[in-house]
Amino acid sequence: MSITELLRLLQAEHDETAARAHSLREQIERLTAELADAEARLAELTVTRKVIDGLTSPDHKPAPSDTDTVYQRIVTAFNEHPERVFRVRELHELLGLSTDEPSINVTRSRLGRLVRQGLLEQPGRGHYQKRT
Repeated sequence: MSITELLRLLQAEHDETAARAHSLREQIERLTAELADAEARLAELTVTRKVIDGLTSPDHKPAPSDTDTVYQRIVTAFNEHPERVFRVRELHELLGLSTDEPSINVTRSRLGRLVRQGLLEQPGRGHYQKRT
């Protein structure tokens, strides 16, 4: 075998190995991207499961949220005092809720929703009572 033939075979093997390495790098890039997508989807599914688990009790009944509990307490207060007209701050004091402005504003929004639903009426600005 001549030196020229040996160099030609060496070059052919080099080219073949370089092509194989290039193909493997492309596969690695594609698989890395697919792995990142799969891991992102897995993370989304994990969060979704946690949210669903948090919303359901072991017997698959929805767990009451803090918002539902506050609404129930508000409605109960009006049911226990059907003739009384409440201001938001008075209602907060009766229920033992914080009387800071952000809390008052949240309750004001809740009372507005209860008025729109027909459970309460608003006889004057800032005044709420049970609908008769």
